[in-house]
Amino acid sequence: MRYEGAIFRPPSEASSLILQISVGCSNNTCTFCSAYKDKKFRIKTWQEIESDIISANKYKRHVNRIFLADGNALALDTKLLIRTLERLYNDFPLLERIGIYAGAQDVLKKQPEELRELKEAGLDIVYFGLESGSDKILRLVRKGVTAAKMVEACHRLKDAGLTLSITVISGLGSTDLTEEHALGTASVISAINPDYLSTLTLMVVEGTPLYEQVQRGEFKLMTPIQDLQELKLMLEKVNLTNCTFRSNHASNYLPLKGVLNRDKKALLSLLERALSTPDMLRPEYLRGL
Repeated sequence: MRYEGAIFRPPSEASSLILQISVGCSNNTCTFCSAYKDKKFRIKTWQEIESDIISANKYKRHVNRIFLADGNALALDTKLLIRTLERLYNDFPLLERIGIYAGAQDVLKKQPEELRELKEAGLDIVYFGLESGSDKILRLVRKGVTAAKMVEACHRLKDAGLTLSITVISGLGSTDLTEEHALGTASVISAINPDYLSTLTLMVVEGTPLYEQVQRGEFKLMTPIQDLQELKLMLEKVNLTNCTFRSNHASNYLPLKGVLNRDKKALLSLLERALSTPDMLRPEYLRGL
C-alpha cells in the first residue's frame, strides 16, 4: 500500500483497511482544518488504485471493512468508484462494508441515479462533515457551502439508501455565535435525520487561518463549560428518530452515547451533572485530534 501524506479516517473505521483513492481534499478551504493543507487534491488513476488493491490482497483473510480515503473521495468519477467497489468485493471475500468521506459539493455533482448505483455496487456508509447549521458560521470558516445545500446533499444520500454519518464541531461559532451555532445546527440536523451523529470539540491547530484569528483576538475560544452548555442547547432542540449519537472523540470534554431522541433525557441529565461537577471533564492535556 502506498499512502501519500498523513491519512485520516473516522474513529469508527479504526480497524478498517484504508485504501487511498484520492489525495487531499477537493474543498480544502476550511479555516479550522489542517488535515490536507500540505496536499494538492488529485484523483488517483485506476492503475494506482488497482496496484494498491493487489498489494493489500495479502490481508484479504482479515479484512471485513474498507475505508476509502482521502477527504471527499466521493469526488471520483462514478464509473471509477464503481470499478473500485466491484474489485474490492471481488478480492476480499469477507468484506461487509465500505465507507467514504463526502462533501456536499461533490454529492450534488452526482445525479441521484449515480448514488443509487454506488449503493448497489456496495458503498455502504458516507461520513459527512456538517460542522455547523449556521450559514453565517459556514461563511466565516469558509466551508464553501450553505446549510440548505448540505441538507439537500444529505437527503440525496439517504434517498439512495446510503447510511449517513454526520459530524458537527462544538465551539465553531466562538463565544460570539454559540447560540446561533447550537440552534442552527439542531435545526439542520433535525431536517436531515441522519443515521449517526457525532460531535467533535474545536481544537485550534497552529498554521491554520483560524489559529491566526485566535492570535489576533478575532476568534474567542470557549471554555469547557461553555462548550457543554452549547452542546446541551443543541441536544435540547434537536428532533431525531433512531439516530445513534456519539461524542466519544478524543477532542471532547465529556464522552456521551445514546440514541436520539430516545435517550435525550438521560443525555441532558448527564450534561447537567457534568456542568455542576467539572471534575468529570476530560483534562486538556488528554484531548487530541
